[in-house]
Amino acid sequence: MKNIAVIGAGTMGNGIAHTFAQSGYKVQLIDISEESLKKGMDTISKNLDRMVAKEKISEDQKNETLENITAFTEISEGVENASLVVEAATENTDLKLKIFRHLDQSTSEDTILATNTSSISITQIASEVSNPERVIGMHFMNPVPVMKLVEIIRGYNTSDEVTKTIMDLSEKLNKVPVEVNDYPGFVANRILMPMINEAIETLYNGVAGVYEIDTVMKLGMAHPMGPLQLADFIGLDVCHSILEVMYDGFKNPKYAPCPLLTNMVRAGKIGVKSGEGFYDYSESRKAEKVSSQFNS
Repeated sequence: MKNIAVIGAGTMGNGIAHTFAQSGYKVQLIDISEESLKKGMDTISKNLDRMVAKEKISEDQKNETLENITAFTEISEGVENASLVVEAATENTDLKLKIFRHLDQSTSEDTILATNTSSISITQIASEVSNPERVIGMHFMNPVPVMKLVEIIRGYNTSDEVTKTIMDLSEKLNKVPVEVNDYPGFVANRILMPMINEAIETLYNGVAGVYEIDTVMKLGMAHPMGPLQLADFIGLDVCHSILEVMYDGFKNPKYAPCPLLTNMVRAGKIGVKSGEGFYDYSESRKAEKVSSQFNS
């Protein structure tokens, strides 16, 4: 397995492309937007520069990594000759189903089709493909080049052979793969998102402020960042989407998004990428200043 196609040049997609390319794989990075492709490649280059500055890689390794990546705006062209396709588009069910219908027509029957979805059913996605045994979940964590975990999710029809291939491949990327079954939220988000939602409920109910809630979890539970800061980092829109998938899947009210989260998403205050969420990022991308709406 030498040629890897990655669909989506956003935060997760460019991180996945970076990781494969740095491990010596030829990567075809695909996005319908040329602007997104340029931004994704710029991000990869900047992240590699940081690694060079920290002496984790050499300048030659940086250049080799960038040379391993080729950009495409057409899926059918980009997936040509790929042994594995990793879909990392926006966390939207309809979009992912559309992409996999396209992949079913554009790839050979022995091409493994993986999705980086963090919550959407692998079995549902695989239903769009004529041979669903080749579809699997490959849920990387953000930031992809740094985080060790890859959640490997078996759909109802995913074959043992495909699962073993992806588990072995993840180890070759110097990652730690963990196999889980296909239920809403899988393991990572089934545990993480209710915690984030409960932190938002705690703020919503006036129990404590943003800084106080995050400080309790950082100092009391040894979390590297508080749940509200983490929500901003993930994107409140993404958190909201995942909770809705889980709520729809389990029909359990404990997964229903907090009204405060819903209102913030509607208002466009979705965290780091919008410049404001629970914290204000207008002056720094670090969570140093609590948003004015929570300062009263």
